[in-house]
Amino acid sequence: MRTPARLAAAAFLSLAVLATSACGDSDEKAADESPAGPSADATDSGTPSTECTVDDIAVEGDFGSEPTVTIPDDCAPPTTLLSKDLVAGAGPGAQTGDTVETSYHLVTWSDRQVLDSSFQRGQTFPLEDLGNAPVIDGWNQGLIGIQQGTRRLLVVPPELGYGEGGQGVQPNETLVFVVDADSVG
Repeated sequence: MRTPARLAAAAFLSLAVLATSACGDSDEKAADESPAGPSADATDSGTPSTECTVDDIAVEGDFGSEPTVTIPDDCAPPTTLLSKDLVAGAGPGAQTGDTVETSYHLVTWSDRQVLDSSFQRGQTFPLEDLGNAPVIDGWNQGLIGIQQGTRRLLVVPPELGYGEGGQGVQPNETLVFVVDADSVG
């Protein structure tokens, strides 16, 4: 019998390959199309020098439905883990060792493309042994305290994600997750 973690990893890798093969170099195109040229917050290379905050990222959609994530192009990806509850839940917050049944949506910062979404597959992902789970550190740290019914936005820097790359994720990629806590226990 295949474990849920292996099934999730296989699904994630399949979607990652599809997503990365369809991706273009949208950042360069967007910068080239700007009639005003680089913004006042940009460095000489055209890269924004001001880091985005969690409030700069727009998320549309209600708990339980597939969200739409809009990442701005006028600020740089954050270098620390960012978290914001978009919908408040109820009950006890998840603690180390708990299981959190999640639905999630992942968008990569560099190309602003959906890389993986359990909402699209119509299945949840059981995160077992929170804090020590075999997932990225951004999840183990960023989901502590989440309550059932909460929709949380997580912005995960490369050091807490896939670092130099893996699972179809580009090297040094910042990850933007919307995570719904379907149950906590």
